[in-house]
Amino acid sequence: MKRRDQGVAMTVQEHGIAAGHVLLLRYLNRAAVLCEQGYVSGSAIDTAMRLGCGLTAGPLAMLDGIGVDRALELMAGAAVTPAPLLTAKARQGRAGRGFGPLTQPDAAEPVDPVPPSCVGIVGSGTMAAGIAQTLVVHGLRTALVARGDEQAAAARRAVSAALDRAVARGRIDAAAGAEAAGRLRVSASIDDLADCGVVIEAVVEQQDAKRAVFAALDRVCRPGAVLATTTSSLSVADCAAVTGRPADVVGMHFFNPAPVMKLVEVGHTPDTALRTVVAARALARRLGKVPVSCPDRSGFIVNYLLFPYLNDAVGMVERGQAGVAELDREMEQVHGFPIGPLALLDTIGLDVSLAILHRLHEQFGDPATRPGPLLTGLVAEGRLGRKTGAGFHLQRPSKGAGR
Repeated sequence: MKRRDQGVAMTVQEHGIAAGHVLLLRYLNRAAVLCEQGYVSGSAIDTAMRLGCGLTAGPLAMLDGIGVDRALELMAGAAVTPAPLLTAKARQGRAGRGFGPLTQPDAAEPVDPVPPSCVGIVGSGTMAAGIAQTLVVHGLRTALVARGDEQAAAARRAVSAALDRAVARGRIDAAAGAEAAGRLRVSASIDDLADCGVVIEAVVEQQDAKRAVFAALDRVCRPGAVLATTTSSLSVADCAAVTGRPADVVGMHFFNPAPVMKLVEVGHTPDTALRTVVAARALARRLGKVPVSCPDRSGFIVNYLLFPYLNDAVGMVERGQAGVAELDREMEQVHGFPIGPLALLDTIGLDVSLAILHRLHEQFGDPATRPGPLLTGLVAEGRLGRKTGAGFHLQRPSKGAGR
């Protein structure tokens, strides 16, 4: 991988102030602003962005690699107003590793929670099935509840197919795959979650739908059961508000694909009990994940930094400052991102991305999260990315085209 300072310097020398250069600096600067706000620690920011986005380094480590003084010079050339924290570090003589060390230490938990005998999941989509697969592979009895028998059966098929692929690829042996499949039960009755010590809601990212699930879980689940939402952009507190047990409600934001991605953002409200946070973190670690705790707010860490970066990329294309393929190629080949921003939007889904941007803008009022007409127009046209075969990179095949 190229050193970030070398990559930025090469871009400046060969192309002037290239769009990708500006895009990167704005992303790094926003991370510095987030660190300055004190929402979470610098190590939490870097751990979350590295594991949640598949990056080789977090944004603050990237700033250290460039050097704070050099980053300030580059920001001046790119018309990026630097975070006051960066200016302060430069004045303090911390021009090199101004943020380091940024490795997140393993937190010593105050209690050692007993693993749940059963974990419940509400939902039947990709995320619900992925979490169910992860749970059963790691030896946990799992009860998945869908909104109907057909959806429950489809979720079971999805988990079974994923386990079969894991066996075929040698990731687990056939006996382990069969045992894992045997740990999953599916149904369409929320009452089947009554014996679960942890229940993870993974339904559509709509507040009314999530609130309805939590109201039902409040009725069904035993006292002290941990009730977790996988939301990435909605309010954990709103889910808790429809229950009589806000101390038991926590966010557990898994990343897609759940069996592969290592990060779980654990979002806690002022009412979330410490035992609930500890239980959620312990479950994440049992699943081979790295939990990063953060206060409840829209976007947590990753989406708060990721979606302004993606929206910024859309704006550059919209204004004619860069082409889609050109910008993606620069972010991958010069700046070391695993996937370009427009390709990532196609993968996430343009409709999902638009909804997240609206929620972020509603909560924070940040101009960086205000969607522009290009993204809004593509969604209105039904060009939602990979799932529809049309987006920034993808085009629907013409009628009559051969398969």
